[in-house]
Amino acid sequence: MADDLDLSAVGRFLFEAGTLKHTKRTGWWMAGVRDPESVAEHAWRASLLASVIAELEGADPARAALMAVWHDSQESRTGDVNHLGKKYAPQADPAAVTADQTEGMPPRLASMVRRLVAEYEAKESAEAVCARDADKLECLLQGIEYREQGHAHAQRWIDNSRSRLKTETAQRLADELLQQNGLDWLRAALGERQA
Repeated sequence: MADDLDLSAVGRFLFEAGTLKHTKRTGWWMAGVRDPESVAEHAWRASLLASVIAELEGADPARAALMAVWHDSQESRTGDVNHLGKKYAPQADPAAVTADQTEGMPPRLASMVRRLVAEYEAKESAEAVCARDADKLECLLQGIEYREQGHAHAQRWIDNSRSRLKTETAQRLADELLQQNGLDWLRAALGERQA
């Protein structure tokens, strides 16, 4: 890295990205969830899922995970506009928001982020398909967790997410998740028999 490289725009973006830790996923409010997960929490698990799906689908897991990291980064400026809200307000162009967010960053970095967002939005590469499936599968998984907490209306999100999955791996994983509950992992870790 060159000593004269200006990182001030990168620093500002890192603070901006931190707002996603406090930006709630608003669709869950319609399911009765008072304190839904944040956009950052969603992106973290979606990134894990993207790497899993991509590896099992024969795609590049690191690239898919990186797309999932960036897939909602624009929401630091637009907020999380849920499906109903999009009916009334035009959706911001992710490429345009990303271009504004990366303005002033070192060209190499700005170009990388812009390419990742464009690839994700184009929905054409195997990695983009895996990352997009990860986004939906994470919503399904979160819905199962909210349903277990007593939010029966989360079933709509579970069903909608399941129906939108494209890869065989994501579909099979969804079916597996639908047969488990949120504590099966703990029982298995403790060596207990599954109920």
